[in-house]
Amino acid sequence: MAQYWLLKSEPTSFSIQDLAQSDGQTTCWEGVRNYQARNFMKSMKVGDRGFFYHSNTDPPAIMGTVAVVKAAYPDPYAFDKKSRYFDPKSTMDAPRWFLVDLQLLKTFSSPLSLEYLRTIKGLERMELLRKGSRLSVQPVRPDEWKIVRSLATSTKTTRSSKA
Repeated sequence: MAQYWLLKSEPTSFSIQDLAQSDGQTTCWEGVRNYQARNFMKSMKVGDRGFFYHSNTDPPAIMGTVAVVKAAYPDPYAFDKKSRYFDPKSTMDAPRWFLVDLQLLKTFSSPLSLEYLRTIKGLERMELLRKGSRLSVQPVRPDEWKIVRSLATSTKTTRSSKA
């Protein structure tokens, strides 16, 4: 049974447009340095689906969907002394950090802003909407996935607070 996720990225670091321009519209999801987010990535399976979310932008919004195309594996950047993600405590024998490979499925024609999502019945318990929620990788319940996907395919024009 597929699981669902939300993955946050600051568009100035890596945007959904960057993913669309990546080789095969696929990339590794590197740089996660939070243990809970790492554990979520370690539980991802090939075929799982996720929302690609632009954070720290105006407005923050779900931009599209991705698929997990390679399950968690040790993050090679943690071993690279030249990388900003280098971790001297992470070794090949005992890696601390992992990543997954993601492939773009769809870019939404209208982003779904955080402000808009807060108004939707059925999303009240969604982790993204919880006060103080800052995890860069978080689970999405199947019913939340269905609601958000239906919003993305609906004809509403009030999804984003920006024109």
